[in-house]
Amino acid sequence: MSGLLALLDDVAGIAKVAAASVDDVAAQSMKAGSKAAGIVIDDAAVTPKYVTGFHPARELPMIWRIARGSFINKLVFLLPVALLMQQFAPWLVPPLLILGGCYLCFEGAEKIAHVLLPHDEQSGGPDGSHGVGDPTHLEEQKVKGAIKTDFILSAEIMTIALSTIESDVLWIQAATLAVVGILITIVVYGVVAVIVKMDDVGLWLSKVGRLSATRALGRGIVAFMPWFLKLLSIVGTAAMLWVGGSIIVHSAHQMGWHWPEDTIHAIAHGIGQGDAVLEWISKAVVDGILGFAIGLALIPLATKVIAPLFDSKPAH
Repeated sequence: MSGLLALLDDVAGIAKVAAASVDDVAAQSMKAGSKAAGIVIDDAAVTPKYVTGFHPARELPMIWRIARGSFINKLVFLLPVALLMQQFAPWLVPPLLILGGCYLCFEGAEKIAHVLLPHDEQSGGPDGSHGVGDPTHLEEQKVKGAIKTDFILSAEIMTIALSTIESDVLWIQAATLAVVGILITIVVYGVVAVIVKMDDVGLWLSKVGRLSATRALGRGIVAFMPWFLKLLSIVGTAAMLWVGGSIIVHSAHQMGWHWPEDTIHAIAHGIGQGDAVLEWISKAVVDGILGFAIGLALIPLATKVIAPLFDSKPAH
């Protein structure tokens, strides 16, 4: 009898440890997900542009293909690399975060420059889509371009998540990254699917609604969605600059360069005067301004030096 009680006590102890571990994974996942929130907003804001302009019947299949590519990016490629890096080269995390932050700053600044500065609308986008006549080929290019962009944003999400995990236990790190990757992908592409199909929902309501109020609601949705997409693009751009600047400053602090973060904290504290919300907003604004400045400085480097290296084709 005493042996059975001891066994039950051991089982209860194991169950408590397992429950604590599950709680630890959940807590770490929530913390990591909140740190990556800015990139998640940007991801949700960027993706709809890849499926707009296609036949409505192709929108959801395209989103599913992009989401499937995002799952593969995070779970098959990035998660093992992140764990190996954490185990054997943790010193690589801050430099990689700075590199990713620079990319986000460049993307955000480039979007603003694209709006403010004159440009040729017929010259084609970065994917060369203006010159493609075959819809099937264009769809393939758009999906590949979206998955490529997702890979970069996913790398940032996974690296940020990894940098916030406090546990040294390998399986908790792996489980946390997996949970963050799965949940963020579901949330991002679920939201994207809803956003992309809202105009179709509005059109359907405007045509089949039995009540005049229902039909008016449908027409309102159709009229509102273009403005909402513009607002989402602005929010996404601001999130890029804020997150990019914040990542660079915090990663530099981790590498021993404390002046930028200390200065920004001092500015935010001086503005907020003890108000936590106002201090957070002030810090986000300063991080965003810094991110915009860094992005502007990177535009010539990216467009004149880096882009030609990737665009050059070997001579036949």
